Parts: sequence; C-alpha cells; structure tokens
Amino acid sequence: MASRFGRFALYAFVVGLPLHNLAMAELWDLGVRGTALDVVSAWKEALLAVALGLVLLERRGLPFKATATDWLAFAYGGLVLVYAAIPQSWLGGNADAHGILFAVRHDLTPLAAYVLGRSLSFGRDDLRRIGTTIVAVAAAVAAWGLVDVYALSLDTWRNSGVPGWYREQLGLRYDGLSGLPENFVYNTGDERPLRRLVSTFLSPLATGYLLVVALLASTALGRRRWLPLATALAFAGLLFTYSRTSIAALALGLAVLAWALRSRLPLAAAVLVALVGLAFVEAYPSIGPRDTYTPAELEFQRAGGQKEPTSGDATSFGESSVSSHLDSLRNGIETVARHPWGYGPGNAGVTAKRTGEEIKAGESTYTELGADLGLPGMLAFVAWNFALLARIFRRAPWLAASLASVLALGIQTDVIGVHWLAFVVWLLAGERA
Repeated sequence: MASRFGRFALYAFVVGLPLHNLAMAELWDLGVRGTALDVVSAWKEALLAVALGLVLLERRGLPFKATATDWLAFAYGGLVLVYAAIPQSWLGGNADAHGILFAVRHDLTPLAAYVLGRSLSFGRDDLRRIGTTIVAVAAAVAAWGLVDVYALSLDTWRNSGVPGWYREQLGLRYDGLSGLPENFVYNTGDERPLRRLVSTFLSPLATGYLLVVALLASTALGRRRWLPLATALAFAGLLFTYSRTSIAALALGLAVLAWALRSRLPLAAAVLVALVGLAFVEAYPSIGPRDTYTPAELEFQRAGGQKEPTSGDATSFGESSVSSHLDSLRNGIETVARHPWGYGPGNAGVTAKRTGEEIKAGESTYTELGADLGLPGMLAFVAWNFALLARIFRRAPWLAASLASVLALGIQTDVIGVHWLAFVVWLLAGERA
C-alpha cells in the first residue's frame, strides 16, 4: 500500500503542481482566503507527509540501507533542524517562529522528497511512463502559455485573483505591474512591454524549469509518434519564457547527457539549443507579443529607469535583469563571507520577504542557504547533491542531466523554492540513488 501511495503522490506532483498557483489564485478570487486557503494550498506537503508516514510505518523504520549519499542528505537535514533550534539572537538573525517554520519547510522539502524516492522502486517501464507524463504535462503547459501570451491581455491577469493571491495570501508585494510579478513581462525600455510565457505556473522561470526537465526526459522515451510535436511545443514554450538561464541550463543538461551516454548527438543538440536560443533572444524584441502599461505602471517604470539606467541589450551584462541577478549573487556571496556561521532559518529569500524581515541574501539557492544555515549548511547541501549526481549519472542519464541543470540554475535562483522541482526532481533522483 505504501509503495502504491508513493507512486500516486509522484504522479499527483507531476500533474498537480503546474496547476497549483493558478488554482490557488482562482480560489482566492472566489473568496477562499486566509487560513482556509493556507490549508488547501498545503495539499502538496500533506501528500508528501502521508506518503512518507505510510512508508515508515509499513517498513517499521528507515526503509532502505543508508549509503554515503544518504548520510550526506541526513547531515544536511540535521543542520537545518539544529539551526532552527538555535536562538536567533545568538546568530544575529531576526526571523520569528512563523518565518523559521516557513524556512524549515522550504529547506527540508527536497530532502523529504528524496527520502520518499529512496523508499520506492521503479522498473524501466515505470520510469518511461513517468517520463511520458512529464513530457505530456510540459507540452500542455507550453501550449496553454503560447495561447495566453497572444490571446489574453495583461488586463485579464490584473483583474484576476493573481495579484491578491501573491499580495494578500503570500505576502509578496509587487508594485511595478499592478500586483503581478514583474517578470510577467520583459521591459525593453520603450515603454511597450513584451509578454513572457508564464502559463499555469504564473511564472516564466518555474515554467521554464519544468520545460528543461521535460525536454531532457524526452530523450529517453524512444520513438513515439506524438513525441516530435510535444518536444517542439515544449521547446517553443521554453523560448517564449524568455528565460535565458533556462535555455543555457538545457544546453548544459544536454552536454551532461552526452557525457553520460558517451554520444555526440546530445552534444550537437546542446550547440543547436544555444544557437537557436541566442538568435531568439536577439530577435524577441522585434517578434515578441507586446502589451501596454497602465499610467501608474508607466510612472513607476520611469522612476526606476531614472534611478538605475541599464542596457537594453538582452545579451549584455548591463541589461536590467542580468544586472539585477549579478548584483544579488554578488551581495549574497559577500554576506556569506562576512557572516559564515549564518543568521538562522527565515532570514533569506522569499521567506524573509513574506515575513517582513530584512533579506540577508536572495535569489541564489546557495547564498540563501549560506545566509540561513551558514557555510556548514550550504556545503552540506552541495556535497549531498554532487554525491547524488555522481550516483545516478550512469543509472538514469536524463535524470542526472536534469539534476545538473537544476543545480546550475540554483546559482541564479531558489530552485528548492520551485515546488515542481523540489517535489519531483529530488523524488526521482532519490529513487534512482
């Protein structure tokens, strides 16, 4: 029973998590708010906890023989719990109990998914079915996103439950786009924003990360009649997210796949992805779907542009988005270097933003962990994941390539805060470990 429920949980994560943000925003718009919506939105954590509990009860303890990779994972988890127990006044942090709880849940989710994966056993046909499901979901997400950027205006989203879900429920205030996340659009500097594919994730980045994993998974599915169309849709969707790091991560993943398979074909595909991606990024300001700012948004954009003028070249390090990411990474590294023992959970990233605390480090997975858990926590996470990558490198090449891509993306963004990655990629990696 535990094994069957674990499989059910995995499929629920693969299919359900891409719909999570859109569903929660719609529920908020329908009047389901506050604690009631918090309970509904915790379905994913509840499902993971029940699946883990059933496994532990059925096997009466740890359901697998621990390896060196497992002990590194447990060391990371232990550091999260130790840091959560240390009074923050000792560390210099300011997070309250609410923020600490949020941060612990955030930090331990990939570990819990990994442990569940280690408790399951999939055959080759099982993995193929899972890969097929991932590719099918990605194709559907991409198809809906492509319709959205051309058929729905920003006003549709401004007047939806999305701003309220982010602002009122999650505590994430976005001022530059009427409450929508600013990365819904790409600002070209001419006051005519370009739409980015956000799809049901309501995020171009989370969507792009799913599409990267799906495109790598498609390489292991063999010849299927529907596969070329699904792959083309997923790749088109990835381009329209206008996530340059996601395109680079796909090229990196294909290079890792070529190494694992000792084949030149994925390497050629990596070069092609890089060239097509670069050409698309350069052409997008001319061909991308345009929308308009409201007068209030224009005033906000103009004020920001006067304070921090940036390059309009999407391939330049001086471009606004690239410059922002680099500044955030640089500041995070400096914070960890100055305060290597960490501030305690809840002082970095989205968690700190949601709870109103000073954000000690943001965006990068590694600097956020370093700010919260110090160098010991950050290095434990890195050691565990590199050991995991080495362990699955030959056992599941496409999955190893996916994990490598995700870890590379973690330099720029908080990948363990992207639910689909935390629940699905680490669960599958755990099963192969």
